[in-house]
Amino acid sequence: MSNEIIIREQYLNKIKPFINTNLIKVFVGQRRVGKSYLLKMAVEYIKSLNAKANIIFIDKEQYDFDFISNYHDLIKFVEENIKSDEKNYIFIDEIQDISQFEKALRHFQNKEIADVYCTGSNANMLSGDLASFLSGRYLKIEINNLSYLEFLNFYNFESSDEALYKYLKWGGLPFIRNLQKNDDVIFDYLKNIVSTIIYKDVLYRYKIRNVDFFDKLVLFIAVNIGNLITAKKISEYLKSQKTDISTKVIINYIEHLQNAFLINKVQRVDIQSKKTFEINNKYFFEDWGLRNALIGVNNYSVPEVLENVVFSHLKQLDYTVSIGVLNNFEIDFIAKKDGNTIYIQVAYLISDEKVKLREFGNLERIKDNYPKYVISLDTVIISGYNGIKHLYLREFLLMSNFDL
Repeated sequence: MSNEIIIREQYLNKIKPFINTNLIKVFVGQRRVGKSYLLKMAVEYIKSLNAKANIIFIDKEQYDFDFISNYHDLIKFVEENIKSDEKNYIFIDEIQDISQFEKALRHFQNKEIADVYCTGSNANMLSGDLASFLSGRYLKIEINNLSYLEFLNFYNFESSDEALYKYLKWGGLPFIRNLQKNDDVIFDYLKNIVSTIIYKDVLYRYKIRNVDFFDKLVLFIAVNIGNLITAKKISEYLKSQKTDISTKVIINYIEHLQNAFLINKVQRVDIQSKKTFEINNKYFFEDWGLRNALIGVNNYSVPEVLENVVFSHLKQLDYTVSIGVLNNFEIDFIAKKDGNTIYIQVAYLISDEKVKLREFGNLERIKDNYPKYVISLDTVIISGYNGIKHLYLREFLLMSNFDL
């Protein structure tokens, strides 16, 4: 494998069973989470299996491929580069920038001329026409930012409190490993990424002209990370700032941010009735380093990002995550996978008996036998609290499975 590519094993393992099948492999996720390198990782792995493989690589973020603007251009370019006497592989980075790309994908698949891989930075690319054209014939793999364990691997750090606090501040975008390890340098880079996502993947794509309002909306979500938010609440806040926007428009704009993978919506679920509440959701950033950059290095605070980091770790482990509600008490996270459930409370520090009773007590109210955890930055662990486990955040982030 190339020395320039650090292998992200969990994603390579998802790809391996489907190499040389007639399923189109689609990597989706926020810009700069490493989708392009995962394509290159797949290329290198395929070349290790077949040195004669014919690789056709199209990177729509490079000027060299500006001439491929629609599906006709794409089909023509691929067919000009196909080798009939070799196994062919097509890799297309940021395919959503090619008009009606789904028609080209269907063409390649129907002709069975190549094994196809592509990436996209918009959740809607797998809906509508693509879903209709390729129903049941594609594999979606969502790419997340670096887990804490990957962060350690990318930076050659040992797990330590210092490494943890860097992770909490900088987030998990892979390219940061190439930058000077200086907060100002890193935050400038992260601010540029936020701007690219907002302007290219949201404002330009959805033809939004009210840029000033949109910037205020993103900042509002960043400031209120982990708090219950409604479109009405945002609208009322903006009115106080002399900006009058309807709740319907706000809902649409938030959905655009979700489609660009900048933020994740986490809904509330009644633990007893299993009913999902339609309002008062929480929003977390796909990468909290981007959120910290929006707030500014001088306003960054560790406690504000802890829930985001815990949520992201659960998401990286393929859990489905919601907020729990039990008789007006909130459980920070209900995480489900493979028919199993875990409950999690997140606290900065268990500083006194009142905080202890609140965090452990909320979990104690849940009467089923699924595992329950309190996650905090305390290095001294509380043990033996009626079966509820207390974990130091760093220990939790190194776990890949729980007591299921």
